[in-house]
Amino acid sequence: VVEEREQGVISHATLEGMRDHALLSFLYNSGARIQEALDLCPDAIRFDSPSCVRLTGKGRKERICPLWPETMMLLRKLLERQPRAPDQRLFVNRYGQPLSASGVRFKLAAYVKAAAETTPTLRDKHVTPHAFRHATAVHLISAGVDVTVIRSWLGHVSLDTTNHYARANLETKRKALEKVGAPEAPSRQPSWKRDTSVLAWLDML
Repeated sequence: VVEEREQGVISHATLEGMRDHALLSFLYNSGARIQEALDLCPDAIRFDSPSCVRLTGKGRKERICPLWPETMMLLRKLLERQPRAPDQRLFVNRYGQPLSASGVRFKLAAYVKAAAETTPTLRDKHVTPHAFRHATAVHLISAGVDVTVIRSWLGHVSLDTTNHYARANLETKRKALEKVGAPEAPSRQPSWKRDTSVLAWLDML
């Protein structure tokens, strides 16, 4: 859905569009829970390199997540357009009040519906803010990141929760492999195996 901004689903011309673009990008980059993202204040963001954010999760436990330059640029532009005090919520509505999780779900549903006009497969998908966190976990696993690092990244209390995503990723790969199918055995030897001169040369290597 975030990628659909390039097709005009999210307007950069409005403050609301800038806010939503920054929020959805932040959700995917950080893998934050929706309430963790909505509680975000500027003083929890390190704008200098290396850029990162301090998130407060369940049990008031804090963790640090790295941020991409692209995400930092969106957050900077949002703050330039709508300045906030260091301890004020970053993502607010038109009245300056903090966004609610239900409000984000409502907006996201509207974006998904609009994006489905050009990407019909989205019509059958139930996209929620948590879907961004799920995608972050699966993509980190696909990239080969150790599950203990992902556990720390996402703030999982139990490693079993992280392993759930690992199993989901393995199941996706298994289904993909089934679609490809096993290669068929050739009906005859390849030509190089029938060429004695090639075989003799290989023996000399």
